[in-house]
Amino acid sequence: MSNSASLTIRKKEECKWDLVSLGEVMLRLDPGDVRVATARQFQAWEGGGEYNVARGLRRCFGLKTAIVTALADNPVGRLVEDLMNQGGVDQSHVQWVKYDGVGRTVRNGLNFTERGFGVRAALGCSDRGNTAVSQLKPGQIDWDEIFGKEGARWFHTGGIFCALSETTPEVCKEALMAARKHGVITSYDLNYRDSLWKAIGGKAKATEVNRDIAQYVDVMIGNEEDFTAALGFEIEGVGDDLGELDSANFRKMIEKAVAAYPNFKAVATTLRHAKTASVNDWGAVCYYEDKFHEARPMPELEIFDRVGGGDSFASGLVYGFLNEKGADWAVNCGCAHGALAMTTPGDTTMATFDEVQRVMKGGGARVQR
Repeated sequence: MSNSASLTIRKKEECKWDLVSLGEVMLRLDPGDVRVATARQFQAWEGGGEYNVARGLRRCFGLKTAIVTALADNPVGRLVEDLMNQGGVDQSHVQWVKYDGVGRTVRNGLNFTERGFGVRAALGCSDRGNTAVSQLKPGQIDWDEIFGKEGARWFHTGGIFCALSETTPEVCKEALMAARKHGVITSYDLNYRDSLWKAIGGKAKATEVNRDIAQYVDVMIGNEEDFTAALGFEIEGVGDDLGELDSANFRKMIEKAVAAYPNFKAVATTLRHAKTASVNDWGAVCYYEDKFHEARPMPELEIFDRVGGGDSFASGLVYGFLNEKGADWAVNCGCAHGALAMTTPGDTTMATFDEVQRVMKGGGARVQR
């Protein structure tokens, strides 16, 4: 295996955006300590795999980020807007679609998620059919405006957006090709969700779509299930339950991926062994410039809300590359940020950069006064 190409990142001063994300932003309804089916009240958050990366880079790392998405123009959509305002991600490229009054033609996505505890796994129930963003089609977004005139250093999207409809993979390809034309680094989080793909062809369709898109990606991100289900790369020594995780087996899988897609300049994967819903072994590995870099493992990591851990890993990793900190620093930053994001409720990070750096250095949880 040999793919020593480095990431050539545009200068900050010539770009309006450090990162632009493309994806759906949903309203997450969190029942707290009880279950969705028995809840009487919910905490509202905003969230979405691709959006969470942009938000993490804005809130934790202070970079300038934007989201490209679509929302139905009704009070639920405006609630999502208000939540995004708090997150600080620019919304100048959000498309607002006229609402028909009842959601026959367009609506906003809802995501009910309970956190799980001990032997009870976390559980998500999405209500996102016929959403505004799923109806995006090629030609509706002026990517030359975003990547060329305004300028972006990094573009991020992923497999959740591509699973929303027949047209979203074409929009994704259009965006990736435009980004590459303008010298923008592209990253893609495979983020395989069986619930999204099973109605449109299952794993076979997911593999077909993601393999087609992979040829336009510079930095490929995923976890153990993603690379198997979405790209078809088997990982040796990992059973159906995705149990004990050996980073050496992931290195072999990454070698195969890079050989199949020489355009991959970096490949990163999170390593998670869920001993219980509340205790996970957590880690990450990154391939870059013909070398593997493994983050400091975090065994027995206590989990409060696991949703969004992979997205926060991605934002930390991207921050490291954008600031030319090196792949080893980047993968450790991502691992630490993902770990911290799972200590708070909601999809998105509440961590500070100082906290991330302290965890990277192996700092404990003593009270900070």
